[in-house]
Amino acid sequence: MQKSKTLKGLLAVSVAAAMFSAVGVQAQTTSAAQSSTVGQTGSIAKLDSGDEKALKDMAQANINEIAAAKIALSKAQSSEVKAFAQQMVNDHGGALTKVQAVAQQKGVTLPTEPDAMHKTMAANLEKQSGDAFDKMYMENAGTKDHQMVLSKLQSDAKMIKDPDVKALADAHTPVVEQHLKSAQQINK
Repeated sequence: MQKSKTLKGLLAVSVAAAMFSAVGVQAQTTSAAQSSTVGQTGSIAKLDSGDEKALKDMAQANINEIAAAKIALSKAQSSEVKAFAQQMVNDHGGALTKVQAVAQQKGVTLPTEPDAMHKTMAANLEKQSGDAFDKMYMENAGTKDHQMVLSKLQSDAKMIKDPDVKALADAHTPVVEQHLKSAQQINK
């Protein structure tokens, strides 16, 4: 008797879960159909090319930093360099998630892997070990990359029109400045 009640309860929960799942799928389907229709009529504002490029640049910078930092986590000799690398994974991972959310809202396809220059840097880093690795990682991913990204963020921020993209750039700038200061301290 108890077994029968338990089975009926499980069946009722399963049916309810299935109903809610179907409602969620219907809502997503309807929403997707509406946004497709709206997109065809041109009612959704598309990012201008400069804002789209800024969003892609932010994503690329985060992807590049995460990739280099993951190599450093496994190869760095200095605990200070490893700590810096872990901070890069954490901070740039969080920043990338925010960039991806805005890109999805705006219908922008982002890069998914490091660019050619950073793939080459990664290959060079992989060949290094010990102090030579630490020095190369901190000079390239630590200092040079953050200088380049900071410069790009500051120039892009002046031109960005979309408020969501501008908010991302404004939020990224002080973090990149702090990373650059940290990298410069470690390089001394």
